[in-house]
Amino acid sequence: MNSNELRSLQASLKQKYKDHPQSALITLQAKGIIGEGITCRVETGKALVEAGLHPATGGDGIVACSGDMLLEALAACAGVTLNAVATAIGITLSNGRVTAEGDLDFRGTLGVSKEVPVGFRAIRLHFDLDTDADEEQLSNLLRLTERYCVVYQTLTNATKIAVSCSPGSGQ
Repeated sequence: MNSNELRSLQASLKQKYKDHPQSALITLQAKGIIGEGITCRVETGKALVEAGLHPATGGDGIVACSGDMLLEALAACAGVTLNAVATAIGITLSNGRVTAEGDLDFRGTLGVSKEVPVGFRAIRLHFDLDTDADEEQLSNLLRLTERYCVVYQTLTNATKIAVSCSPGSGQ
C-alpha cells in the first residue's frame, strides 16, 4: 500500500468523523472466562489466549502472562502505527522489527514488600528499521508514531479504569 492508497482508504472515514464526531467514538471490548488452575481465557479477534501466572509468581510458563500480553499489545500497536505513518508520509520500510520490554519487581505483585509498587517500573520500545530515511525523517516518524499509537498513549497518559463486580453465575 502506498500513501495515496492509504489516504484514499481513510478519506471517507475522516470526513465522516469530521461531519459526525460521535460516530468516531467506538467501544472496544475484551472478555475473559476465569478458568481452572488460576487462568483466564481471553478471546481475541483471531484466537483464544489462556493467561495465567508468570513463573516468577508461581506459574508454570505454559500459559501466557498478562504482562507479556500488555507488551505484545504495545509492540503490535506501535508496529502497525509506525508502518501506517511511514506509508502516509512516504517513508519506505523494506523491513522492520519492534521490541517492547518492561521491568517488573515481583515483590510488589506477591505482597512481599508494600514499598515496592505493583506493575512495570519501566517500559522500553525500540524499532530496528531497514530504510533509507534520514535522521530527520526517522525523528518525525517516531514522533508521529508516539502521537498516534493508541496503546502507547493509553499507557503514558494513565487512563482511569473503572472496576466493578456483579455477583451471579459468572456466565
